[in-house]
Amino acid sequence: MSMALGDRRALRPQDVAAAGRGSLESFFAGLQPDWHSNWAWEHYEATILALMHQFGLTRLCEIGGGRDPLFSAEDAGRHGLDLIVNDIDAGELALTPKGLRTARFDIAGDLSEPDVARGGYDMMISRMVFEHVHDVERAWANIHALLAPGGIGLAFMPTLWAPVFALNHILPKAASRAIMHALFPARRQDGDDPVFPAFYDRCRGSRATLAPMLQRAGFRDVHVQPFWGSGYFERMPGLRGIDAAFNRLAAKADWRLVTTYAYVVVRKER
Repeated sequence: MSMALGDRRALRPQDVAAAGRGSLESFFAGLQPDWHSNWAWEHYEATILALMHQFGLTRLCEIGGGRDPLFSAEDAGRHGLDLIVNDIDAGELALTPKGLRTARFDIAGDLSEPDVARGGYDMMISRMVFEHVHDVERAWANIHALLAPGGIGLAFMPTLWAPVFALNHILPKAASRAIMHALFPARRQDGDDPVFPAFYDRCRGSRATLAPMLQRAGFRDVHVQPFWGSGYFERMPGLRGIDAAFNRLAAKADWRLVTTYAYVVVRKER
């Protein structure tokens, strides 16, 4: 099954029943994601549900879900998910929509918090969180400890060295924050989607780069799905065209150094 850019059909678990039952690599080979990041955003939820269906998973933890979890309580019930929303910040968890269970712990910490459930999750997901994690290698090791045998971790993250994120990484924080606030007012500290410090530690779109770290964490089944392109230059017609052409060429050449986003997916051995 191929979902080309612009195809708005929703992925269904049954659509990927033949996508490969053994490895993550075969699963994504059957899924055939488009190269553009629009696909990553539009199909993130459906990809998670398809993975859970494919590998028989039910207990889901969203890392850093806080005020904006991917699934509502109604969604979780409809899909048969046993959902926990995690965040490091009690203030963020206080904003979690009603009806969802929460767990406060630092995914890159020592896992000594009372809410930690080692081996308690079938799948752990995150969306635009890992760029804010100060020690990503430890976070992956912790995910390995928190997953049940056969469990899956999926981090949807921005990657270096995409030009837009490289600029954010290199600029002084005050300047980067001012630009972001000007382009996206909702991302002010008192807005609905505030900006948090970004470190981009191990945020890359190359399997060759990430696999040694993920293997040290204990994972053997690893897949990195790269995406190029973003909507950051939509209000700048000149830059928008240049950025679109650059990303199209980079995707065609499979230039992993300049991916914009990636799904980093791992599976714990049974």
